[in-house]
Amino acid sequence: MKVSSLLSTAVLIGSSADVSAFTPIANSPSHTPLAFSNNNINDDDGDMSRRSALATVASILTTATAPLLLQPRPASARLEGVNNPSLLPATPGLNVIQVEKFLTSGQEKRMNDLLERLEKDTGYRVRVLCQAYPRTPGLAIRDYWDLGKEGAKDDKYVVLVVDQFGGKGNVLNFNVGDGVKFALPNVFWTRLTSKYGTTFFVKENGIDIAITNAIEAIVTCLRSEDQYCVNVPDEGVSLRSLGM
Repeated sequence: MKVSSLLSTAVLIGSSADVSAFTPIANSPSHTPLAFSNNNINDDDGDMSRRSALATVASILTTATAPLLLQPRPASARLEGVNNPSLLPATPGLNVIQVEKFLTSGQEKRMNDLLERLEKDTGYRVRVLCQAYPRTPGLAIRDYWDLGKEGAKDDKYVVLVVDQFGGKGNVLNFNVGDGVKFALPNVFWTRLTSKYGTTFFVKENGIDIAITNAIEAIVTCLRSEDQYCVNVPDEGVSLRSLGM
């Protein structure tokens, strides 16, 4: 049974292990739903086969509840890690970093201001990194944004890493801190990447719209009365719902 997930990466943000880089999955989308073939469970094997299958699922789900990781697992060979602080902006504290320019200057400024207000009002930190692997700050971004450090108490963050994978994969990759997982559970991220991150959506609408819609959906959910979403809000949300 082949299983891949938006939770699949090599190193925990907050682990003491050596964190490599924001290296995308080259040939697969950010999330593939779990699935069983009919060969995995059959009447001949009886209860033992069912218990084995349930144990497999439990193991997968246990892995899936770990913090999201900085480096997605490659489809075939592991991509080399990057730690390149020279690609970081000279200006400190930016919420949106474009190593690869996917947004216009106006879109970038509006998004940066939007995320600044969100953090001020709710405490949730949402960050956006636009890259084209291997052109990425990699590990250096963790220090710039002060994210996922061992022993850190602030885990209310989301990092959106945007990479086109040469046009072969989902462009939206999310790294989510534990403090956000109750408000936005795994199914939300699956639906969000499936709605806006596909190559079809990007081709029809543009990568800037994919990024903007995804961020506006996240902000809308985190600003909602319940601060909880499993479904992706519709496009055309009000400025008020975005805190503007």
